[in-house]
Amino acid sequence: MSDLSAFPITKKWPAQHAERIQLYSLPTPNGVKVSIMLEETGLPYEPHLVSFGTNDQMSPEFLSLNPNNKIPAIIDPNGPGGKPLPLFESGAILLYLAEKTGQLIPADAAGRYETIQWLMFQMGGIGPMFGQVGFFNKFAGKEYEDKRPRDRYVGEAKRLLGVLNDRLATRQWIMGDAYTIADVATFPWVRNLIGFYEAADLVGIAGFPHVTRSLDAFLARPAVKTGLEIPARG
Repeated sequence: MSDLSAFPITKKWPAQHAERIQLYSLPTPNGVKVSIMLEETGLPYEPHLVSFGTNDQMSPEFLSLNPNNKIPAIIDPNGPGGKPLPLFESGAILLYLAEKTGQLIPADAAGRYETIQWLMFQMGGIGPMFGQVGFFNKFAGKEYEDKRPRDRYVGEAKRLLGVLNDRLATRQWIMGDAYTIADVATFPWVRNLIGFYEAADLVGIAGFPHVTRSLDAFLARPAVKTGLEIPARG
């Protein structure tokens, strides 16, 4: 039986199955990256809902695992050397799980680094820029009379969609025929941009047909359908 008692987060979210990967998350675009990855790889895991409504992410227990107070975060009880490994940052977790299982990442060095390159493209560009579009289109930012901030992020979102669309013009997935962590990282954000953020018309998503084709294929995957709902909201 794995012992996770050294991790303060387990006091607030007790592990019922301490031998499984512990996932602390919320079904947001960043959160579902990891639940989808866990479903795709078949790794046993135990999800715990981190509720923003009650500021769980600011609790001392959560901050002990991620001082940056963001989801998702994990503890792998069987990390390198058989020791528990705590991790935060969705991109780092995806890379770790891919290397742990040998899944959703090319085995050759060149393919591996090219995949990481597109993972970083999502982390550094698509996530932050699409999130800003959401703020200015759906949340408090929509009340701003000056639309220049919104339009700046919309323009950048369109540029990024164009890069992605060009990449997908001659291939099924970002890396070609192989579905990888680059896709797991990217498509939850595309889904959120045109769905939850209600920005499909704003960014002209119809003008990026290769993106929407790959998004549809992504959403049809059984592991994606399951992972998008984990952790279940209370």
